[in-house]
Amino acid sequence: MVVINKIYTKTGDAGETALGNGARVAKHSARVNAYGTVDETNATVGLARLHADGEMDARLAAIQNDLFDLGADLCRPDMEKDADAEYPPLRVTSAQVERLETEIDAMTDALEPLRSFILPGGSALAAQLHLCRTVSRRAERLTVELATAETINPAAVKYLNRLSDWFFAAGRVANNNGKDDVLWVPGANR
Repeated sequence: MVVINKIYTKTGDAGETALGNGARVAKHSARVNAYGTVDETNATVGLARLHADGEMDARLAAIQNDLFDLGADLCRPDMEKDADAEYPPLRVTSAQVERLETEIDAMTDALEPLRSFILPGGSALAAQLHLCRTVSRRAERLTVELATAETINPAAVKYLNRLSDWFFAAGRVANNNGKDDVLWVPGANR
């Protein structure tokens, strides 16, 4: 169980932070940038939920929980030591990726195929979901960059890749199943 009884610790005042294994690293390290942007993605999902209800809200709540799992995964290096750990670290699983794929397929089946790129917008929920998409793409890029230098859980990258697709499909659903999508008109303002 997590117990937080003091918000500030002063341990980061010199520009370092602790990872999940206790190691201290610079706050601008690739690993901290990756899981920090996952946290930022989670905050954008919280904003989207202000406009969601029913099944969409429930799915977004599940994604928020997954994003905390992902942050915990990314803040814990040394995957090769997982088996020897007293408390095995939390890792994103292929089942979480597969759940996103199943939901994407279900949403996409209800949509007409696109004949144009769409602009982020339409309903308030769709606009927020497109913001979630772009922030999750940044988290993915930073996580892929981290993976070039350190070993990470491959399911973490897969999850982020599917997540941005999930947000795209959900944004279309939020726009009256795509009927209210805002279409890009190439060169419209020349």
